[in-house]
Amino acid sequence: MKKPPSINAVAERAGVSIATVSRVLNDSKPVGRETRERVEAAVAELGFRASAFGRNLARARSNLLLVLVPDVANPFYAQIVQGVESIARQRGYKIILADTAGDPLPHTIGLDAVHDRLADGVISLAHVDESAPVQEALRRVPWVACSEYIPDSGIPYVSIDHRQAAVDAVQYLLNRGHRRIALIAADETFRWARQRHEGYAEALARAGVTIDPALVRIVPGTDFALGAQEAGALLSLQSPPTAVFAVSDTLAIGAIKALRRAGRRVPDDIAVVGFDNIPLSEVFEPSLTTIGQPMRELGAAATEMLLERLGGTTPAARTLPHTLLVRESA
Repeated sequence: MKKPPSINAVAERAGVSIATVSRVLNDSKPVGRETRERVEAAVAELGFRASAFGRNLARARSNLLLVLVPDVANPFYAQIVQGVESIARQRGYKIILADTAGDPLPHTIGLDAVHDRLADGVISLAHVDESAPVQEALRRVPWVACSEYIPDSGIPYVSIDHRQAAVDAVQYLLNRGHRRIALIAADETFRWARQRHEGYAEALARAGVTIDPALVRIVPGTDFALGAQEAGALLSLQSPPTAVFAVSDTLAIGAIKALRRAGRRVPDDIAVVGFDNIPLSEVFEPSLTTIGQPMRELGAAATEMLLERLGGTTPAARTLPHTLLVRESA
């Protein structure tokens, strides 16, 4: 990808100062018609975009941060957004949410917002295109990934170790004597979903347990109804599982409701473990054994990292700790 022209190049082509180019682009102070026309001509000739100016010159900011969210109704994302809001507010920023559900190219929403100066930077919880050109474009703007990230891309991110967390969850079930452990997985275009599936497989392999393909159910989302649907399918098997690991609490809670409707006792007849520790998981009956993600801390850390980027530095990737929370469901 060709490096975009700088504001210095525009100033040199127009024969004016960088400050004058700034005034024309921002329309912040009066500029003579002839000078304005020279600057606008230089901008057109060089194909300069205001986004490059925004990254290379201190200027008045929008004080808005854009958060790309795959599903605003999902309580997991809602908790992360609360963490973003807590830090943004302290630092004088407001946030804008963009629901990217169904958008095949969610990164374009963020890039356009920054290029058009509608937002100063982006926190992305969405899955984005991992092609080299897109990665290069994201590295050039204030962009931080949260939970869903591209490893070794140079794009700052904060997450947990999803794979190890899944290993911990399944190992707990193995330690309780379970061998027929089902997996209810989510849309595996998301890296976190793939990593949790990998952790499930790794834990079983370590224990010498062969995976029964019939026990692996992959659904297109994390809605409660999808968890209920797959729990019903698992119960219809000739040899149903004795335990279920669901890659989200919403899937796990949906599964428990379906199991109870079918007359199964949780955890006496079948154990269930979830992932995330959304607020409902503790008050649901039975309370859900789950992997606790520090959701608000993830959002807060992502915001701090984005503000570092806006300050001109590139923060290192961060991995926050997870916790196995043993409750009543397993």
